Amino acid sequence: MDLRINYSKFAPSFILLLMIKRELQAKIEQKLFKGKAIVVVGARQVGKTTLLNEILRGRTEKVLRLNLDEADARELLTNSTLTDLQQLVADNQIIMVDEAQRAVDIGLTLKRIQDNYPHVQLLVTGSSSLDLRARINEPMTGRKWEYMLYPIATSEILQSNGILAVKQALESRLIFGSYPDVLNYQSEVRETLTNLTSSYMYKDLLEIEGIRKPALLEKLLVALALQIGSEVSYNELAQTVGSDSKTVEKYIDLLEKCFIVFRLPAFSRNLRNELKKSRKIYFYDNGIRNAILRNFTPLALRGDVGALWENFFISERLKANHYAGRYARSYFWRTKSQQEIDYIEEIDGQFFAFEMKWNPHKAKASFPASFIKAYPVAEAVVVTPENYLQYL
Repeated sequence: MDLRINYSKFAPSFILLLMIKRELQAKIEQKLFKGKAIVVVGARQVGKTTLLNEILRGRTEKVLRLNLDEADARELLTNSTLTDLQQLVADNQIIMVDEAQRAVDIGLTLKRIQDNYPHVQLLVTGSSSLDLRARINEPMTGRKWEYMLYPIATSEILQSNGILAVKQALESRLIFGSYPDVLNYQSEVRETLTNLTSSYMYKDLLEIEGIRKPALLEKLLVALALQIGSEVSYNELAQTVGSDSKTVEKYIDLLEKCFIVFRLPAFSRNLRNELKKSRKIYFYDNGIRNAILRNFTPLALRGDVGALWENFFISERLKANHYAGRYARSYFWRTKSQQEIDYIEEIDGQFFAFEMKWNPHKAKASFPASFIKAYPVAEAVVVTPENYLQYL
């Protein structure tokens, strides 16, 4: 008897998104030619260039496009004199600079363009904040608007494809994530994710920071992928990957600056037994997490569905808050006596508490009375696949 499982029959259905309007498009269009550069940051392949090209489609201004992954383009914006910049700008009205983090002193160069050619609209993308924000923030203080572009958000699918597409895509997104190419090219999804999680995704980290131990980086990513939804100890991670806690913390910081993972700190303010220095680490995209583990098993056959659901909802909530302009501080909460809340947001002095449950039939959860009494809680909700859309 053949006991092998035919995974294809369990494969989640995909939706085809030939073009989806990004939440940031309207925001950026409103900022054009308002006297400031527009900077869009985000991981590689989330659609930054596609977004800007869509914004420029049909416009009549003359556009100069520079991709700083290319050596010739980098050279044009490195150590440029005013004469060089004058020749570069010429009669262009829009200058689009892709992967700006790849050029030395790019912030100073952009500042000189902004100051000397205020009629020119600068559009800048960066796939790493390793050096980009440090290089741009000080020189460009008061001269830019900055936005982060994430993998496709639930709200973007809803607006472009409707509620049915959102529901049909949920299982696929929990397993394969929400990168544009993943949603668009369903027959190549595993290859796409494998390529994304190769050294290409960490290109800036490996080159700019001069990381000499890529094997250690890969081990750390696997360890982090196995611990989503759990508290993370740098000392324990160091023992797992064969390194020291300072190196592990540095690598996690770099991974965060490459928009691959993000840290969720423990919330502590009033109660004595609250954990104060703990943290959880999540991935910005479920597909990247699963690709690192090489695990694309259907949900029905997985033992980590709860962790996938938690990672998915929290990352989607970050997208929703950013695009809606909600300035929320995000935490998890736990006490030494093991009372806990999966996810907490503080917005304008009020708290919103969330527990994530994949199975709606097991969604009865009581929130710790000590937290409810100690803090001004505006809402406490158990999030399941049946109600999550109203929070995104």
